[in-house]
Amino acid sequence: MAKALMGHVTNELRTTPAMSVENRRLRRRVEDLESMVLRLQADNDRLEAAAREMARETARAAQDLQPA
Repeated sequence: MAKALMGHVTNELRTTPAMSVENRRLRRRVEDLESMVLRLQADNDRLEAAAREMARETARAAQDLQPA
């Protein structure tokens, strides 16, 4: 029984560092993805603002072309 318990403890000792490494890797990946989401949201906001401005300019130009 003691050998079985010791084998179980030894396996956990080997698994824990591997799990720690994997956990760090996954946390880094999550951080990378979060920063990518923030960057894409900022890009999207900038593009939406540019599209709104272009729509306003197009509407103004269309009004200028209409006969008085």
